[in-house]
Amino acid sequence: MSASPSPLLQVENLTKYYPYQPGVLRSSRVWIKALDGVSFTIQPGEVLGLVGESGCGKTTLARSLVRLVEPTSGRILFQGENILERPVSLMKGVYRDMQMVFQDPYSSLHPKQMVIDLVGEGLRIHRLARKRELRDRVLEVLELVGLHQDHLYRFPHEFSGGQRQRIAIARALILRPKFLILDEPTSALDVSVQAQILNLLKRLRRELGLTYLFISHDLSVIEHMSDRVGVMYLGHLVELGKREALFRRPLHPYAQILLQAIPVPDPDRIPPRISLTGEVPSPIDPPAGCPFHPRCPLTVDRCREEIPRWQEIEAEHWVACHLATEGGKTG
Repeated sequence: MSASPSPLLQVENLTKYYPYQPGVLRSSRVWIKALDGVSFTIQPGEVLGLVGESGCGKTTLARSLVRLVEPTSGRILFQGENILERPVSLMKGVYRDMQMVFQDPYSSLHPKQMVIDLVGEGLRIHRLARKRELRDRVLEVLELVGLHQDHLYRFPHEFSGGQRQRIAIARALILRPKFLILDEPTSALDVSVQAQILNLLKRLRRELGLTYLFISHDLSVIEHMSDRVGVMYLGHLVELGKREALFRRPLHPYAQILLQAIPVPDPDRIPPRISLTGEVPSPIDPPAGCPFHPRCPLTVDRCREEIPRWQEIEAEHWVACHLATEGGKTG
């Protein structure tokens, strides 16, 4: 029996705390816990989808992986190397294999640069091509994402939102990376354009053998794109499993509530719903015990007092919930 391949990315107990001064006259300092002990792996060629409410830490996680945000603690092993041990000035080699596509195609492209400069910037920084060769490689990757030669010498304001996101994807692909972090890559686009970009990303993954971390708040998009799905809440990863298992039998009450938000086409088949109460707690003063317990309708005393352990309940299906780990009913 052959051994399973080593993970392309392995995140271990990653935290990011931001200092916060609650008032000008106050000397005490508190911490905003944007990420609090997040761990997961991504195998080569896999798409891991990450879902959760706004403010749960998804974008902080994405930016931490490329060190646009410097983590407070933890490890990020990319191709077996803990990249947090590298000085930021020596991250250039990592960026050849790890690239990021941002949420907003309007603000992520420099408005005064032409497409050939925007997409070709990585080649110049890494000294991989210049002049005619650079132009040819930029054109090659533009054609890969559905653009053509006439677009080389235009500025971002001359393109639609979908075309701008294609340019952003081309910029990420120009160095031929192995791993793309896609942070809400379609949320700023019209629905019809979203479908085009999602199909493009699926084709690129298949043709180029890419690995994705795909972040979205849209569960239907996550289901369409992902092999495995992680659910985040208040800086914690609360559930992680294969797409089919998580969508068929979510174990965490928060994951169940998120899945209930997916529209059902048949009004006569709407299942019973778990009600969600209250507001998301502040990351400045998170609740003791389970971070979800103030809003969870199934809370018991243990949830208020003890942080649930991260456990594998069934094959490759992990959850942090006292009721699930005790075999209790959560659905």
